[in-house]
Amino acid sequence: MRLPVLVIVVLSLGAVARAQEPRVALADVISEALARNPEIAAAQRRYEAARERPVQERSLPDPMISAGYVSTGRPWPGAGLGTDPNANIGAMISQQLPYPGKLALKASMATREADAGAQQVEAARLAVTARVKQAYYRLAYTYAAADVLTRNRELLDTLLKVTESRYAVGQAAQPDVIRAQTQLTVLALQLERLRLERASREGDLNALVARSAGAVMGRPDELRSAPVTFSLDALVTGAQQHSPMLRGDALMIERAALAVEAARQEYKPDFGVSGGYFFAGSMPAMFEVRFDITIPLQRDRRAAAVAEQLHAKDAAQQGYDATRLGLQGRIQQDYQMAISAARLAGLYRDTLLPQARLALESSMTNYQTGRLDFLSVLASFGSVLEFEMSYFEELAAFHAAVSRLEEMTGTALAH
Repeated sequence: MRLPVLVIVVLSLGAVARAQEPRVALADVISEALARNPEIAAAQRRYEAARERPVQERSLPDPMISAGYVSTGRPWPGAGLGTDPNANIGAMISQQLPYPGKLALKASMATREADAGAQQVEAARLAVTARVKQAYYRLAYTYAAADVLTRNRELLDTLLKVTESRYAVGQAAQPDVIRAQTQLTVLALQLERLRLERASREGDLNALVARSAGAVMGRPDELRSAPVTFSLDALVTGAQQHSPMLRGDALMIERAALAVEAARQEYKPDFGVSGGYFFAGSMPAMFEVRFDITIPLQRDRRAAAVAEQLHAKDAAQQGYDATRLGLQGRIQQDYQMAISAARLAGLYRDTLLPQARLALESSMTNYQTGRLDFLSVLASFGSVLEFEMSYFEELAAFHAAVSRLEEMTGTALAH
């Protein structure tokens, strides 16, 4: 069999083998992770817990009931009852009444915190989705790269046999045989590294979807290029509008503003209302109604509390700006990575790989006829191998960068 024909046969057999492997779709892995990942569940439970706080904050303090007696002449209950007008047995109920608006402010603060918790849930979902995609695409790379190495190992093995045959009849040198054997060993080492990386990526995915260690994940879909339909400005604008991290920080700024107003409300007095009934035996019963008011005399303490909340509000604003600028920098970095990876993948696919494959086919034909030395064939072989590996590496890098951009912008960018 001629070597160029063998290339076609090897490629065809590789496609058949891939078609027979069990597959796992990205959408299925994402759905499983969103349903089972404990990080998302923990964020959801924290949000549900925070939702219960506004009701608590807007509720009045519990009323207090007190009972007692006043005795004369003796310390036990009822002593002097009916004979001394001071002796009585009775009970009182009292209720604390915060100044109007204080409880509403505290409830509003708790509501903002709960709303920020909802953004944390969304941020957890986006983060897990991005990590799933990155592990999935990296796993897909290990399969694609292993296919490349396997195909080229079979081709190189046949080339080795041809070289050994030529060496046996004195048409090839012994170093040519050794070089081919060495290259086969190098390919075996690369395949072993890929197997280790595959196990690592499968471990990442199993952890993200809460599967047991060692569970079989299956072969991902083939790595494919996708058009870049987004701009840097659109990504930055999308992050400002949809990023749950920024939304959460904005809600905490609102909460801090409410905390300032709540601190200022502490200059207002609180109230208390109480009433009681007292039994005096044969004497007329006695009743008591009382209205209490706190006097906010500790103004230095309240001024310090207001200053504290103003500083906290400024800190919340600075935190928002820091998050926004941090996202902007990361978006710009990953945008350039995505653009570069897409451009390089297209260059490998459309230009370098076709040229390298033609050169390899030509060199193998000339080597069989004795018009080209083995080193030239091996160089052409190495170029095809390097370009194929780099092509899939750039595809994986592109999808990983896009997945990070999706996490930061809260928007789907590639399908």
